[in-house]
Amino acid sequence: MQENLVIVESPAKAKTIERFLGKDYKVMSSYGHIRDLKKKEISINMDSLEPEYEIPEEKRKVVSELKSNAKKAKKVWLASDEDREGEAISWHLSEVLGLDVDKTNRIVFHEITRSAILDAIEHPRHIDMNLANAQQARRMLDRLVGFNLSPILWRKVKPSLSAGRVQSVAVRLIVEREREIQNFVSEKYYRITATFIVDDTEIKAEVDKRFPTHEEALEFLEQCKNATFTIDDIQKKPLKRTPAPPFTTSTLQQEAARKLGFTVSQTMMVAQRLYESGHITYMRTDSVNLSKLCISTAKAAITQIFGKEYSKPRNYTTHSKGAQEAHEAIRPTYMDKQEVDGTPQEKSLYNLIWKRTAATQMADAEIEKTTVVIKFNNDAPPFVSTGEIVTFEGFLKAYHESTDDENENEIMGQNIMPATMEKGMEIKRKTIISTERSTLGPQRYNEASLVHKLEELGIGRPSTYAPTISTIQQREYVVRGDKKGVTHSFCIDTLSGNSIKSKTKKEIVGNEKGKLLPTDVGIVVNDFLMVYFPTIMDYNFTASVEEKFDKIAEGKEDWHKMLKEFYKRFEPVVEKTMKARSEHKAGERILGEDPASGKPVSVKIGRYGPLVQIGSADDKEKPRFAQMPKEFSLETITLEEALELFKLPRNLGKYEGKDVTIGTGRYGAYIYHNKKYVTLPKDADPLTVTLEEATALIEDSRNAEKQRHLKSFEEDAKLEVMNGRYGPYISYDGKNYRLPKSLHEKVTELSYEECMAIVKKEQQRG
Repeated sequence: MQENLVIVESPAKAKTIERFLGKDYKVMSSYGHIRDLKKKEISINMDSLEPEYEIPEEKRKVVSELKSNAKKAKKVWLASDEDREGEAISWHLSEVLGLDVDKTNRIVFHEITRSAILDAIEHPRHIDMNLANAQQARRMLDRLVGFNLSPILWRKVKPSLSAGRVQSVAVRLIVEREREIQNFVSEKYYRITATFIVDDTEIKAEVDKRFPTHEEALEFLEQCKNATFTIDDIQKKPLKRTPAPPFTTSTLQQEAARKLGFTVSQTMMVAQRLYESGHITYMRTDSVNLSKLCISTAKAAITQIFGKEYSKPRNYTTHSKGAQEAHEAIRPTYMDKQEVDGTPQEKSLYNLIWKRTAATQMADAEIEKTTVVIKFNNDAPPFVSTGEIVTFEGFLKAYHESTDDENENEIMGQNIMPATMEKGMEIKRKTIISTERSTLGPQRYNEASLVHKLEELGIGRPSTYAPTISTIQQREYVVRGDKKGVTHSFCIDTLSGNSIKSKTKKEIVGNEKGKLLPTDVGIVVNDFLMVYFPTIMDYNFTASVEEKFDKIAEGKEDWHKMLKEFYKRFEPVVEKTMKARSEHKAGERILGEDPASGKPVSVKIGRYGPLVQIGSADDKEKPRFAQMPKEFSLETITLEEALELFKLPRNLGKYEGKDVTIGTGRYGAYIYHNKKYVTLPKDADPLTVTLEEATALIEDSRNAEKQRHLKSFEEDAKLEVMNGRYGPYISYDGKNYRLPKSLHEKVTELSYEECMAIVKKEQQRG
């Protein structure tokens, strides 16, 4: 009989823990949740609001093995993660495996180290039903919202849509920011900068005023022509810069995006691997607290690496709204380990975590800031020059926190001030430059800045940020993409000597990369929900729901009561909206009349996305439709642009005796020839592409297809050797099978029997 069975969520975690426990312990993985609400049903008893759980088909084998081993073990230890999700997993395990909740050993640890595991075994507890119920309440409330709103969206907007409580609010943030940008009116202004010379040293300065017109800027330059420039004031201030707190889930996601270019879900995936390998503490946390052990070991590591004067032990207090799961910040498990083995992503993320943690335990950076005021006329605004000199690097020796709008090359020390400067001193002007600028509109969210905003509003928790952002992209309400800037001409006037020279330059303004952009479907769904379900879309309501989950977790609120109160208010609104009749479909917009037929031209969301329609359902003739290309938007497309789309399909002529046609569909423009489709490149205009260009693309497509098919067999038409992006593979009866690397060089020599042997072997392995 097995002495002890330890159950964790992931196989990687099981492998690491098994190293620390002796032969009396068997460690198994549940592979996450072993049961959940049914996928295709609401799975909630609507009278009692009780959940109806099931063990999914893919988990039945795992459950069977766990049951068998639990029966053989004298003691079962449930060791899932220490947050609400982990507590719910342990509770589901106790229910399914028939364990006694009041007697089963529940152990938690926020780092996978020998000492942490052994300490947890020494101090077991029972399952905390308050935490498990908080997770149940979240899961059920989200199911109630999703299953009730989705059918309304199918009927009123487009089939196959779905809505989520936190996801819909995240989409609202992105849509509102997009509209702020569209409505923003940029204003011109003129910025004046100067270079002065003091003791052969150049210092940069700027006029402490924006000039609204070109005339005023030129008038100021004229005043400077024969002026005498004097230092009116010098102020030196010692400043101290303190390090940023240790990483929480959201700050790690933001910093990894800025410094490493990681997406939010990529950061969590890499952090999960680091945690399960025992390199860092638990990665879902909103606490900035550090353990005494970490502070102590960090002091030793900093003293050894940087020197005693760089060490300054300190702790931080968590202030975030509705902070939960407050165990410890994300930090390395061993501060004396500056690097770890692993993938390049694991190494770089670990390095970031180590540096941030080390910086929190290091001395403040000491800076001397000098501000110089330069005047030439009592009536004119002065020039101001600022310079910073780092007198002691402190924590900056290890780490510098970045921001979303910062140029890291302009951190500090760029304007060195000569020591000989004094008040009343005359200084020499070199050049004064007036540059035309424009006020900048709001920035679109990237994944990291959206996480920051959600956290600021109290929406979601550490475990929900990454899934929320992934879900809104999977549902195609939002896309992560680039926004091309606009070429803009601006004027530069330079005063050098006694003459002013003017020139015009061009620059690209508003170029944004990796930003979250709302799709037409996302905008229409958002607008619809804002009209009919304003409470669900309200930021304060969403944050207050999170606070209620926190109260349930603390045992201060009953989860059944909370759900019943919510559903009592929610159900009548669902009923009313489902029955409401509207004249137009959600998102529909009339652009004008078609000059050729006099029929109305409108845009709306169709079954396969945004489309343009000529005519209406009431006409005797069937309306004509054109799928809207991705570069257009329902909100901004003009009548002229819409009518252009009806010039497709275009017949270019014949090739090999068959028509060559250019058309457009849900995935963009295409060439159609001999019952086959060829995608038109993004940079090709479907309205101007020629027959010669189209036939060249048809031939290219055929050649590419030939290269994909390496070998076929007379014995069985279902068997083929194909070439894919990762190398050759076998395709048989609609399924793909891996080829051993040793056979990659001789794929064309493989016999029918050899291929079928590989297929059968792979099928047996499952």
